[in-house]
Amino acid sequence: MRAARLAAIGTLLASCLLVLPVQSAPGTPEGRVVGGEDAAKAQFPHQVSLRNAGSHSCGGSIISRNFILTAAHCVTTQDASGNLVAYDADRFTIRAGSNDRLSGGVLAQVAKVIVHEEYGNFLNDVALLQLETPLILSSNIQPIDLPTADTPVDSDVIISGWGRIKHQGDLPRYLQYNTLKSISLERCDDLIGWGVQSELCLIHEADNGACNGDSGGPAIYNNQVVGVAGFVWSACGTSYPDGYARVYFHNDWIRANSDVK
Repeated sequence: MRAARLAAIGTLLASCLLVLPVQSAPGTPEGRVVGGEDAAKAQFPHQVSLRNAGSHSCGGSIISRNFILTAAHCVTTQDASGNLVAYDADRFTIRAGSNDRLSGGVLAQVAKVIVHEEYGNFLNDVALLQLETPLILSSNIQPIDLPTADTPVDSDVIISGWGRIKHQGDLPRYLQYNTLKSISLERCDDLIGWGVQSELCLIHEADNGACNGDSGGPAIYNNQVVGVAGFVWSACGTSYPDGYARVYFHNDWIRANSDVK
């Protein structure tokens, strides 16, 4: 029954979901978290800007000196046969240690792209980036812990990123953040038909939430990264919940493919 329901949802998602990458359809995603405010210096020292061919494309989280956690859709494309394939690592760099999307901090080259083997149809939308050279940690550059427990329902969860200020809106230069609320799988299923164990649904009032350019960025609860930005329903800034990959569900995969223990 669940498999049949998900198959039906998949068709609906293709027409109603707006995926949040910067380099691919439905548009050129730049800007900021909808309804957000400027982050303070070193407020989110785990946050990075993932850069595709030199331009900001997605967010990401430092989970060790050598590894970045991001979304699979940020680092994949379709080949001529329609199969999902990872981009070459040499086209990606990350900017760490700066709230400024355009300058500051340090730039680090990505050496390896690791995509979840079961990524597809908006599920398992997680990837790891191994850096060519380990990051030098400082007050502005710090790893964030993986979750030690599942995210409780009705909890305040902080998101951050350089996503659009509104649907098809403008982009600011500096990192933004906002506070959303976790909801149950049952409520998420009722609202958008997406009550999936591997997904974390975060709800908000209208004119708030994630938008294009936030993809791959963190959702934080209890000083741990609990979500990876994946999609919004219909358009940015609606009152529908946003979809994040649930990091707790993917803890074992992340540890098996990185140096995080």
